[in-house]
Amino acid sequence: MNLHEYQAKTLLRDFGIPLPPGAVAATPDEAQARAGELAGNAWVLKAQVHAGERQAAGGVRMVKTPKEVAKAAADLLGTKIVTGQTGRDGLLVKKVYVEQACDVEREIYAALLVNRAQARIDVVASREGGADVERALARRESLIDLPIGETGLEESDVARLAEGLGLSAEQGTAVAGVLAKARRAFVETDASLIEFNPLAITKTGEIVALDVKMVLDDNALGRHPELAELRDEDEIDPQEREADRYEHNYARLDGNIGLMTTGAGLGLAAIDLINEEGGEPANFMDTRPMASREQIAEGILLLLRDKRVRVVLVMAIGGGILHCDTIAEGIAAAFRQTGAKVPVVYHAAGTGKEISELTLRNQGIPAIFADSMEEAAHEAVRIAGSGAG
Repeated sequence: MNLHEYQAKTLLRDFGIPLPPGAVAATPDEAQARAGELAGNAWVLKAQVHAGERQAAGGVRMVKTPKEVAKAAADLLGTKIVTGQTGRDGLLVKKVYVEQACDVEREIYAALLVNRAQARIDVVASREGGADVERALARRESLIDLPIGETGLEESDVARLAEGLGLSAEQGTAVAGVLAKARRAFVETDASLIEFNPLAITKTGEIVALDVKMVLDDNALGRHPELAELRDEDEIDPQEREADRYEHNYARLDGNIGLMTTGAGLGLAAIDLINEEGGEPANFMDTRPMASREQIAEGILLLLRDKRVRVVLVMAIGGGILHCDTIAEGIAAAFRQTGAKVPVVYHAAGTGKEISELTLRNQGIPAIFADSMEEAAHEAVRIAGSGAG
């Protein structure tokens, strides 16, 4: 579950993370009032949406008077921020965060995340923080990756961190102290990511977290009902909310090929094959291994209601509890309910393959049967490109 910046900072302030004074606002007048309360002679106004690269998209403004705060808030509120992380439609700005500006000497990057291979929490850091951090992160050789335990970084790792970030020993110790506090927050909130970008060193030598991204583990929210209430449903794609109701793992993408697969690995492979054929999927959808016919039907209905979808591509591997015939029954039920004429490309293997294909034929589903994943992806891209459906 993604948190807004203001929500993450409210949580982390309680753990002693050094943060500039700030407050959230939903109207221009409220933003102006918050700036007056925060004092100072300059403020940063930030659109509160679940996306990075806000500054490049105009979602971060530096202002020098409370009136300018109100004007900048009026410019942002009610508009959409479009970045590489929002998709083409962008995200609506409903709130802004007003924060006292800092006199920054240097910006670095630091994040805590789960190292699943080693079953531990790691710190990933770079001396290149700020607006262009994506380029720094893409160059893996510029990153420092260190394990962080319950008491923080080991003494030798603090020295490595300082050297890698180009900090003095004193600054390295201060940064390590911030990370130790963040590690406690990470564990106590069941986070999967806490990212500081940038973690700033001010001209007076203070360490301040200027921007924070925080992601909580959805599976642990039962332990944190107070954190579950922070979920912003409006920031979640309606199709993703609907898919979640029927226990499908779903992510909206930007293409026109509706995709359903029986497994995350199969789904990722299908996306790769579609891209190699020159097509673009409209979504990722992985059905759970115990899905019922009704759940399959609801997943297909979700694809059929997506006006971008020109063809539905289903890749099914039958086995265990979920057999291919159950998947075919779900597909047929969705088409009977809607009377849709969207073509289906269907590739099946494993238990129930033959019965599933017979079911789709007998039900009059407009299906093309593919003998391989490659053939299925090729057919789907061909149909989507021709505008069929």
